Amino acid sequence: MNDDRLKIAVILGSTRDGRFGTRVASWVLDHIAQRDDMTADLVDLVETPLPTVLPVLGQPPASQEAKDLLAAVSPRLAAADAFVIVTPEYNHSFPAALKNAIDWHTREWHAKPVAFVSYGAFSAGSRAVEQLRLVLAELHAVTIRDSVGFQRAWEQFDGDGKAVDPAAGAAAKVMLDQLAWWAHALREAKAVRPYAA
Repeated sequence: MNDDRLKIAVILGSTRDGRFGTRVASWVLDHIAQRDDMTADLVDLVETPLPTVLPVLGQPPASQEAKDLLAAVSPRLAAADAFVIVTPEYNHSFPAALKNAIDWHTREWHAKPVAFVSYGAFSAGSRAVEQLRLVLAELHAVTIRDSVGFQRAWEQFDGDGKAVDPAAGAAAKVMLDQLAWWAHALREAKAVRPYAA
């Protein structure tokens, strides 16, 4: 086992009843599992909901309940070397629960790379990804250029959860290769010189 493996937090951004995102996230996790340079931690926002009322800027959460909810997510994001966000597109954007999870965290994103796997109907979630790039730039994250998008996603997977188009697997490899390059480069740079935001 390679002790230098990158820790990848895979964030499943949809909390909608009957969501398709679990299938897409499982596909992502399978691709990461095939690599010897990465290990994955699925952060499912249904299983780990976060408070929806933010505290005064710069202050800790006021309630113990909020602290407990954050304790199930924040340390996992802090420990990650990189992220893969799995997101649908809702009304030309990304889900509110995903924005909430992003907004609760600051340093956890700093100088870390983020890749995207999106899904939707005709746009394959591309507009959600474009908006996420803007948000994450504000948090000093580095977004990976190449992403994976599934148009009419419900038609793109077989009964075993595998993508029917082989090009999707090839795209995932390119994306994860780029994510690994950036994750190593940024981790090594921060070891020499802490990132200043």
